[in-house]
Amino acid sequence: MPEPTMVVATGTAGAAETAGTVLAADYFESYSVVGLLAAVGVLFVAVAFGAGRLLRPVVPTPEKLMTYECGVDPVGEGWAHTQVRYYVYAFLYVIFAVDSIFLFPWATVFAAPGYGAATLVEMFIFLGFLAVGLLYAYKKGVLTWT
Repeated sequence: MPEPTMVVATGTAGAAETAGTVLAADYFESYSVVGLLAAVGVLFVAVAFGAGRLLRPVVPTPEKLMTYECGVDPVGEGWAHTQVRYYVYAFLYVIFAVDSIFLFPWATVFAAPGYGAATLVEMFIFLGFLAVGLLYAYKKGVLTWT
């Protein structure tokens, strides 16, 4: 392992520029590792898809090209009406699930000394907004199952 070199400031601008160049090189070196890892990941996915394309058998038949779902032969149209209320429930679930993710960083900051009262007030404001949104959805009749 090479010995670390120390830059000694002599009062000239050249030493400061050398130190700045060393810091910039370290900064971009860390990003080059991330870029290399991303390139290896993309290459891995490309090789996996290419190997799958080369190794799979391709024998199209009319039975393979027919629409198939749950073991039932398709009868009638391919279009079916879906109730929008299912999407509303899913949307509300996603909203509250994503919002609950914000509780975890809050819990870690709340445990830190000196942040207790401020983070507690902020979280109650955040939960108040969520409660107002839930009350609004309830008043609009979105949460009733019909």
